[in-house]
Amino acid sequence: MRYDPIKKGVGRFFSGPVFMRKLFFLLLDLLLLRTWHVKKALRKIALKYPGRATVLDAGAGFGQYSWRMSRINKNWRIKAVDIDKIHIDDNNLFFSRAGISDRVSCEIMDLGLLGETDAYDFILSVDVMEHIKEDELVFRNFCRALRSEGTLLISTPSDQGGSDVHNEHEKSFIGEHVRDGYSTGDISSKLERAGFKNIIAAYTYGKPGNISWRLSMKYPVTMLGISQFFYLILPLYYLIFFPAIIILNLFDLYSDHKTGTGLLVTANK
Repeated sequence: MRYDPIKKGVGRFFSGPVFMRKLFFLLLDLLLLRTWHVKKALRKIALKYPGRATVLDAGAGFGQYSWRMSRINKNWRIKAVDIDKIHIDDNNLFFSRAGISDRVSCEIMDLGLLGETDAYDFILSVDVMEHIKEDELVFRNFCRALRSEGTLLISTPSDQGGSDVHNEHEKSFIGEHVRDGYSTGDISSKLERAGFKNIIAAYTYGKPGNISWRLSMKYPVTMLGISQFFYLILPLYYLIFFPAIIILNLFDLYSDHKTGTGLLVTANK
């Protein structure tokens, strides 16, 4: 399934007034389990950088994580980059209207061409690496762009069904993925070869998270892929399943997972 057209359609609905974009970010915070895990990790990383820091949101998408980080620490200077011009134009407009364009800048960038050196204290990459074939090139670029002892945080699908692929005959639920997911050993080895140390790869989206993902993401996106008519019933759908999604997200967030369909990876230069 081509996920990008559906995602952009939802984004267009919430574009325009600042309050609509903020509402969109709030809904993403509540519904998407990966946001829960990333926010938890960001709170820990914020303790490492209590003052000024330079941050790269590598593959910013709608800009929700740049928005979140701008609220965590007003002394951080954040660059949000994405290869998609539509995202960057929308993000520039939103951050300007929100009055924080002096702290959050946005620009078009192919991460394979990231050429900066010793420029960032922290790099965040959420649901990006599964879209990039030359991943080791990007990991090397991240390492070069980080300052000494800088931090990298990655959220990406695992190879344990992260793209809803459970055997070699299945195809990824999201057509834009170039890989179905990483094993903990695979991504750790690639990051180590790129120059990183202190690499920790932890599973997310255990059993409760997998159910939550189906309720919050897979089933709604599948319906929207069938017909735009389902946009009309989507609010009712989420109203019904919202309590269950929240409970499942809480269980997943505060559980240790021996396996899972997602990975949360931290590393230092």
